[in-house]
Amino acid sequence: MKKSLIALAVMAAAGAASAQSSVTLFGIVDATFNHSNATGGGSVNQLTNSGYNSSRLGFRGTEDLGGGLSASFWLEAGISNDDGRAGGAIAAGNQGVTVAGNTGLNFNRRSTVSLAGGWGELRLGRDYTPSFWNMTIFDPFGTNGVGTNQIEVGAAALAPSGTSGVLVRASNDIGYFLPANLGGIYGQVNYWLGENVQNGAATEHDGRGYGARIGYGSGPFNVAAAIARTQFAAGDFREWNIGGQWDFGLAKAMAQYQRDRRGSPFVAPGVQADGRGWLIGALVPVGAGEIRAAFSEYRFDLNTAGLSEPRERKLALGYVHNLSKRTALYATVARVKNSNTNALVPQAVVGGPAIGAGVANGRSTGYDIGIRHSF
Repeated sequence: MKKSLIALAVMAAAGAASAQSSVTLFGIVDATFNHSNATGGGSVNQLTNSGYNSSRLGFRGTEDLGGGLSASFWLEAGISNDDGRAGGAIAAGNQGVTVAGNTGLNFNRRSTVSLAGGWGELRLGRDYTPSFWNMTIFDPFGTNGVGTNQIEVGAAALAPSGTSGVLVRASNDIGYFLPANLGGIYGQVNYWLGENVQNGAATEHDGRGYGARIGYGSGPFNVAAAIARTQFAAGDFREWNIGGQWDFGLAKAMAQYQRDRRGSPFVAPGVQADGRGWLIGALVPVGAGEIRAAFSEYRFDLNTAGLSEPRERKLALGYVHNLSKRTALYATVARVKNSNTNALVPQAVVGGPAIGAGVANGRSTGYDIGIRHSF
């Protein structure tokens, strides 16, 4: 009898511990057929991934520490389900230099450990930068596929290390997030380390940066503003943006505006390069599906005499049909027009591979057809 009582007590204690802690396996598998063509570059067909949502594999867990305090972790890797690869190259110290050997499973999307309570959350590791949250949340296409807003495409061309740290994610990041009980107010501040030897070299602060975001969301309304800056000897990269959405019931309207600045020598020594972009878009529910639409522009402002302002504009239209809460079919078409002598590779602009050298004032078109399943 005593042994039975002891066994029951042990089982009850184990059950209580399990109730306080949890670990979840999650992911998305998104397969896409993409066709793209560009002025002067021909066309290409490919089976790729992440046309609607980014394919990923992740693990997350939370432990209740008592007294309103909790600890958690989040490990998330990108996957290329069209060819079986996993993870991706990760920049060293947010500087765009690929670490040798990063060809296997890397938790390149997010790898954080957190401590949270009524005071908010302290999060350490690799995560989104504050400014990217606005770029992706207030984009009807969620910065995925051929519909990706032109702000991200243009800013990536302007940034010193593309999307490595300074634009989408930062490694070696220390972040603080406001608690969720502030009446709709939310926000965060982040500081990321370049992790260079401090030896007086001009590049000792490369990859070091900071950012902040503040927003308000209540009912159908949501608006947020963000800033970020990353240091580079070749010229700091700075950005600020603001975005918002309003849910009218029949449709959800979205808009965003962003300014970027890259120091010399982007064009030539002493020449500053700026960029600015904007987007307007909407999500319209239709039965079991949703229509997505967006028009975006990015313009490069080069402050040197005689240079025009290269500009690219994108119109994107798509439809998502939900077969269930986890499975969806989708189709997207997008068209880009370069102007003012802009000769960016149009094919890369619409999401396909770079198949041409780029033609000044050229056009490009692409479409995605795919299926997304989440678990």
